[in-house]
Amino acid sequence: MSVEKITDENFEKEVLKSSKPVVAIFSAKWCGPCQAMSGAYEEISKELSEKVLIKKMDIDSDPNTPVKYGIRGVPSMLLFSNSEIVGTKIGATSKTNLLDWIKENI
Repeated sequence: MSVEKITDENFEKEVLKSSKPVVAIFSAKWCGPCQAMSGAYEEISKELSEKVLIKKMDIDSDPNTPVKYGIRGVPSMLLFSNSEIVGTKIGATSKTNLLDWIKENI
């Protein structure tokens, strides 16, 4: 599984109504730390594909959802399970730290 792009239009279907937990990543093209994390997101998406989905939203292309969830900095990650936020992580971090956070919350 690779990281799928999500939009304001498909957020409800792809994240809130997902049968698996979803890590929604809010990022921007101009954000250096966001770009630096891309490889880790892809690796985690493959490693945990049976347990969780990793999806990414560009806050500039799709501003409504980030505003709705109070996203103030990027990268920000919200972990959704059964339409509820069960975890929040803000800022760039190591792949190991991100994996631990996901495993603790799913």
